[in-house]
Amino acid sequence: MIERLEATLKRYKNIEEELTKPEIINDIKKMTELSKEQTKLEPLIENYNKYKQIKEDIKEAREMLKDKEIAEFAKEELTRLEEEQTKLEHNLEILLLPHDPNDEKNVIVEIRGAAGGDEANIFAGDLFDMYSRYAANEGFKIEILNSTPGTAGGYSQIEFMVKGEGVYSKLKYENGAHRVQRVPATESQGRVHTSTATVLVMPEAEEFDYELDESEVRVDITRSSGCGGQGVNTTDSAVRLTHIPTGITVYSQTERSQIKNKEMAFKILKTRLYDLKLREQEEAMAADRKSKIGTGDRSEKIRTYNYPQNRLTDHRIGFTSMNLDRIMAGDLKVVIEALINEDQKRKLESE
Repeated sequence: MIERLEATLKRYKNIEEELTKPEIINDIKKMTELSKEQTKLEPLIENYNKYKQIKEDIKEAREMLKDKEIAEFAKEELTRLEEEQTKLEHNLEILLLPHDPNDEKNVIVEIRGAAGGDEANIFAGDLFDMYSRYAANEGFKIEILNSTPGTAGGYSQIEFMVKGEGVYSKLKYENGAHRVQRVPATESQGRVHTSTATVLVMPEAEEFDYELDESEVRVDITRSSGCGGQGVNTTDSAVRLTHIPTGITVYSQTERSQIKNKEMAFKILKTRLYDLKLREQEEAMAADRKSKIGTGDRSEKIRTYNYPQNRLTDHRIGFTSMNLDRIMAGDLKVVIEALINEDQKRKLESE
């Protein structure tokens, strides 16, 4: 570990030197790249410097044990310093784990009502509300890209972007089938039903992530349908894109402007294709998946929301909370932190 830390420290010092050179200062692209790398390394360097100082302090405390007059104080100080050293070692191990290059990206989330008819669509709407409240708590911003309302409420499908610092690092664990157990509003006998909604979280594709050949995309302009204000059903502003090689179809009708809908549709399509590329890479590195949470299968049932018992269970890590009401109100952080901690633990074990 020390060798890796010293190599990182050397790299950090090299970056500091590079950033002072006139040729780098005048090269905006290179300057930006180095500044980003420096920012990513800062927490590791800060913790490593603290670690080295603690090691020195421990050495001094052990010397103080030889002096009978201050031996008791030195013993207490040594205990405190050794506890701090253990914490720092754990932090450094985590900071040295391979970094997911997508962690800092915004995400596009798609939620679909699955098994359960109207109740599945209503639950899809509840999940969207949960993510919206969580985003507000975290200071993230949400932008609806496309939606198809359910006939009894909620959504049969909704796509939205979440923007903020490190969004993907937090929401990437939400991929999969979410199961709800409750008495639907439409149930007259008071029986508990089980329904599901699927959640897909994709890191937003940036220009250099995926180069789209637009000649492989068929563009269809149609009339908007469903809810959406006075402009819907009166103008041909909705855009449907079909990526011919993969068959992936994207539809956008949120905006009244055809140009804006087309722009939005291409953003979603690029992100879908980038996500497909990432999944293919993961499958090619199948051994690596053993250390991951879940199988990576989008149909995997990852979580159950049991309303009668006010219980949420994440089946991948055996996490249970009896505060489902608070989680649905936006307190999703407790679940996400449990997933991050377990993910880090598994990665450390595999390392």
